[in-house]
Amino acid sequence: MPAAPFAHYRCPPRHFDEAFEADGRPRAAWQALVAALNAGGGKALSRQADALRRMVELDGVTYNVYADPQGADRPWSLDPIPLVISADDWQTISLGIAQRAQLFDRILADLYGPQELISEGLLPPALAFGHPGYLWPCQGITPVGGRWLHLYAADLARSEDGRWWVVHDRTQGPSGVGYAMQNRRLVARGQLDLFRSAHVAHLADFLRSLRDAISQIAPVAAGETPRIVLLTPGPWNETYFEHSLLARHLGFALVEGQDLTVRQDRVYMKTLQGLQPVHAILRRLDDDYCDPAELRADSALGVPGLLAAVRAGNVLVANGLGSGVLETTGIHGFLPGICERLLGETMRLPSVATWWCGEAPALAHVLEHLDELVIKPAFPGMSPEPVFGHRLDSAGGAALAERLRATPHAFLAQEWVRLSQAPSLQADGRVTPRSVGLRVFALATPDGYRVMPGGLARVAPEAGDDVVTMQRGGASKDIWVLSNAPVAREPLASAPITPPELLRAEAVIPSRIAENLFWLGRYAERCEAQVRLLRAAINRLSDGDADALSGLPSLAAVARAQGLLSEPDDEGTAPDLPPDDAWLDAILDTQAVGSLHANARRLQRAGSQIRERLSADNWHALNRLPQVLEHAAPGIAGAAEALDHAMLLCVSFAGFAMDDMVRDAGWRFLLLGRRIERLASLGGLISHYLQGDARQHADGLEWLLEATNSIVTYRSRYQRQPEMLPVLDLIVFDRDNPHALGFQLDVLARYLSRLGRDFGVRFENDPAPLLETLRRFDPTRYHNLALLGEAAPGSPQLDALAAFAARAQRAGWGLSDELSLRFFSHAEQALRSAEAA
Repeated sequence: MPAAPFAHYRCPPRHFDEAFEADGRPRAAWQALVAALNAGGGKALSRQADALRRMVELDGVTYNVYADPQGADRPWSLDPIPLVISADDWQTISLGIAQRAQLFDRILADLYGPQELISEGLLPPALAFGHPGYLWPCQGITPVGGRWLHLYAADLARSEDGRWWVVHDRTQGPSGVGYAMQNRRLVARGQLDLFRSAHVAHLADFLRSLRDAISQIAPVAAGETPRIVLLTPGPWNETYFEHSLLARHLGFALVEGQDLTVRQDRVYMKTLQGLQPVHAILRRLDDDYCDPAELRADSALGVPGLLAAVRAGNVLVANGLGSGVLETTGIHGFLPGICERLLGETMRLPSVATWWCGEAPALAHVLEHLDELVIKPAFPGMSPEPVFGHRLDSAGGAALAERLRATPHAFLAQEWVRLSQAPSLQADGRVTPRSVGLRVFALATPDGYRVMPGGLARVAPEAGDDVVTMQRGGASKDIWVLSNAPVAREPLASAPITPPELLRAEAVIPSRIAENLFWLGRYAERCEAQVRLLRAAINRLSDGDADALSGLPSLAAVARAQGLLSEPDDEGTAPDLPPDDAWLDAILDTQAVGSLHANARRLQRAGSQIRERLSADNWHALNRLPQVLEHAAPGIAGAAEALDHAMLLCVSFAGFAMDDMVRDAGWRFLLLGRRIERLASLGGLISHYLQGDARQHADGLEWLLEATNSIVTYRSRYQRQPEMLPVLDLIVFDRDNPHALGFQLDVLARYLSRLGRDFGVRFENDPAPLLETLRRFDPTRYHNLALLGEAAPGSPQLDALAAFAARAQRAGWGLSDELSLRFFSHAEQALRSAEAA
């Protein structure tokens, strides 16, 4: 019997054990892994699992499940024990998957072409034409390069006798390649020595092959570089993390339907530089959502006119539109005959025995053997869940039989396969067997289909569960495909980049990307400003000293004006001094619209939409911020610690933006967002401070310097308590202070001047006049305010300065709106193009 950590491992009867022989000895492919795990012991394995969870959280690896109680972004579940597959086993799988991909590509060409399979009786017409995924507008289309399937995936299961079977085929936009790559990166790190010595096949070359294969057949003019995009439904899609990861690794622009437009049967991307041609689209959008003009009219995710561009041969779409018609296991029973007809071969990798009930003999067989089969919907999108016949009582069986007789074409039956079992680490630290399934991928190359040497393994969440899916809480595994010899990275023959193809900083930036970078800058600055203001308040609450607390009423008044605190109740006993809970809510309450935590989540969301353009360090800082606030310890002390940590993350991200990003147009929009937000924030802060009673309190100047990150500069210059004149000079007039109003106006004027030259526009909210107005303020006229006690309410100089600060705040808001209208919307350009046509 296996030694610890496998002390509790018992494979259930009549199931194939992936790791151990019947006598408890590790299978040959598993011997090295089992020995390593036993040598480390159960505690070491638990530490690896904890490290994996931290890395998953840090990397922001998510699998979104709609209406999931864990939230929209559910952390990816990854088992630290990989699934090991021998070289001989993989040879069988690889040959079978490559053949199957080729076969499905040929079937699609026939279904949307001559339809000989139907006319010869090899495929029932109702199974094809009754499928909601058969797109009649695609009839007669010949895709670019003649290829329908560029990326194919199959879900596999191993039966009791050790044979592999295909359970399901994925032909629209197969998901899982990115997750498989991420799993490999994380799991291999935890077992690095073993991974290096075990001759495990590499995965990275698969993505390079995918990129090169699409580039080679994209329809481009001579000498033109293909522009390839990855089309995603958006951040709410369940596998959006993977879309972002693939775009980053492939170097493709990640776009949504709104980022693309069709003009005269050609696809264009909306960019800051105008419309730019798109030659190929790797799509992760279901067929019928891709074109609301010819397919699903209510789709807000697609590109109107895309099908016309495909029909004209002006754009490559991978996979071809209409390929979803093969995502039905109803076709499995007809594949052997079709394979003989199209390829002249027998099936290398069989499907699970399947009967489509739309044929009378098949229906009769299913009704007779109902307790031995699994009943499923014939087509995707139908509501009934799989029903295991052996789990039904007599009444349930009779009801199911009646449904099958009523609508036989809507159902199919498959043989019940007892899924193989693999070791899986549970939350309590025990290693127990769980049902496991594989998803294996193949991509089209000029030399045929290439199979990824690995893939995505999924394990069931509960013992005895026959359904393996991430939607139901399952976990994933890395797949280690062993080789009989040391593995070398396969060199890919690709043409070298020529001098005309060199790209510098002014590469095209999609408008949506620029907009998200702009808001990323705004939210990053907003979070940083809120952290500074709230930390000033929390520090005074923690101090408890009467002098420190004297500045709290003025600070609270500004916090209310900025939406951090709600207005006090009329019945409150001390309306100027909010209770501790009010400050804690301003920091941690996600339901409060203006809270720090709410804005941190907005920052994270903005970053997630452009994650393919952020470095790992950038993303870690963004992703960590809401996590720090979510896990803050209770009370003022916990909030203070969380704010200190949050400040480090905010400063880190600011540093990344300044020193870790190419100075292209996207970077300038990010910096514009930061400067505009700081201008508006500073303007509001100074205006509200000068208009209130805060100027009567010395401590008000102290927290004002802290909130504007100028306290250290002030102390190094003056070595004395804050006074009105030098404080105003530092945070308003000093254009060398990056936290002064003058600095923001100066930088914005220069940025906008360049932006105007580059794009030929003028700005109504140009900050240059405000900068000139600021220059006319003469701080030397404030000599009578040198002593704080002489700064009485109603002072004309302070009122004028307060009005100017409010003007600067409004100018920031107006400039933000103007940039959005000018650069993030192509409505005017679309109208002009339509008129010209």
